[in-house]
Amino acid sequence: MIRALVLILPVLVLPLQAQSLSLPDWLGLEGHAEEGGSVRPIVSEIVEDRGQDARWVPGVVASKTQVTMAFQTLGRMVSRPVDLGDRVERGDVLANLASEDLAATTRAAEAALAAAEVQRDTARLTLERTQALAARNVATAAQLEQAQRAAAAAEAGAEQAQSELVQARDAQSYARMTAPFAGVVSAVYEAPGSVLGAGTPVLQLSAEDQREALIDLPEPALAGLPADAVFTIWQLSDPNRQVRATLDRIDPTADSATRTRRLYLTLPPDAPFRLGALIRARLGTASEPALMLSSSAIFQRDGAPHVWRVLRNGEAAHVEAVPITPAADFDGRVLVSQGLNPGDEVVIRGVNSLTDGQAVGERVQP
Repeated sequence: MIRALVLILPVLVLPLQAQSLSLPDWLGLEGHAEEGGSVRPIVSEIVEDRGQDARWVPGVVASKTQVTMAFQTLGRMVSRPVDLGDRVERGDVLANLASEDLAATTRAAEAALAAAEVQRDTARLTLERTQALAARNVATAAQLEQAQRAAAAAEAGAEQAQSELVQARDAQSYARMTAPFAGVVSAVYEAPGSVLGAGTPVLQLSAEDQREALIDLPEPALAGLPADAVFTIWQLSDPNRQVRATLDRIDPTADSATRTRRLYLTLPPDAPFRLGALIRARLGTASEPALMLSSSAIFQRDGAPHVWRVLRNGEAAHVEAVPITPAADFDGRVLVSQGLNPGDEVVIRGVNSLTDGQAVGERVQP
């Protein structure tokens, strides 16, 4: 067997040397070497605003005008004609306090004012008589001064009594709570029969004419967020009814527990969402798309962020470096405010190994 192999090897070697063929050519792999140097496929994504499939955050619908109603005086609440969810008009009675004690205080103030007015009138007459006697040198200067002081004190006493009567009447009127504007009762805190102090919350009244959506976002998502950012709002139960909302304001401080900040989005007057409804919100609208891109697609060139945009012409394709302006960062995805258009194809893997004008192959979805 060994002698047979020794005899065969020279037979194989001699043809190769005679024809000067390389090993790949002799094996028939001349086409495979060319294929090994072909253009590489790329992992890319199409930049677009993907509707409700894009990243969204939960939120709730609230009233822009919302007040907590309370009595301005101490008393026992005897009635509350409204309940949670009731709609009221401006001036409607919301609750009442027991008014017997307040009415008695008012009557006492009225009596005190009447007595003070009698003392004031008496002091005025005494002053007039003393002035007449002093003019005939019958009354002394000391008597005149005493009459003047008594008259001034009586005037002050009457004014004080008048002020106390006004306060008593105001306190009596505080026993009736009325709606300062038309709205809906969005919360109830106290029931009839409770003894309340001045300022104790009784119920919450929310106006329906101006509604807003409340969402919470982490601090990184707010960096670069435009002041006039637009959002799309919808409900899970009716995803086809989408509403455009605009950013109104952002809480200046973060929540101590979640470390998020609250955003207030103004809804249009005809928005089909009730107060307290759960909603979903995403950045951008159909007419004003928010172009989101994977953060792995961004690379730095000359200190500025760039991405590789793929230009395809039939089967041929190459890449070009495009400067962009990134805005907010949403959990690994970046909002691009300038530099890209909807429908652009952008490389998101291996961005540091490409060069301008480099030919690339077919697209591989991530």
